[in-house]
Amino acid sequence: MPECMHSPQERIKLAQTSQFKAIFPNLVNHYDTLFGGMALSYMDEVAFITATRYSRQKYVTVSSDKIDFKCPIPSGTIIEIVGEVVHVGNSSIKINVSIYVEEMYCETRQKAVEGIFTLVAVDDMKRPVQIV
Repeated sequence: MPECMHSPQERIKLAQTSQFKAIFPNLVNHYDTLFGGMALSYMDEVAFITATRYSRQKYVTVSSDKIDFKCPIPSGTIIEIVGEVVHVGNSSIKINVSIYVEEMYCETRQKAVEGIFTLVAVDDMKRPVQIV
């Protein structure tokens, strides 16, 4: 693996990841809002991609901390899931993940969910390794 030529601060900025999704009726519960488990799945995926973009290593999720559901995400909206590196340790990395909800046909936008995901860099045998 070639060594990265960017400073840690530049790598953090370059690793920021965003995904957009439309919330269709097949993704919602009986209250017509996004299933919480689906939101967590989206967040974990973005956390993984963000960590991978930071160092181009293999990662596994080891924990999620204090997931705050601030407002419901209704069917018929658009969400943006944003991952940002907030801490890099020896073998672990913490990613803050936020979900923003937008109305499809007007410009309202608000933070709906936020949480921290911790991932550990691993080798081919799934043993922790140092983050490069």
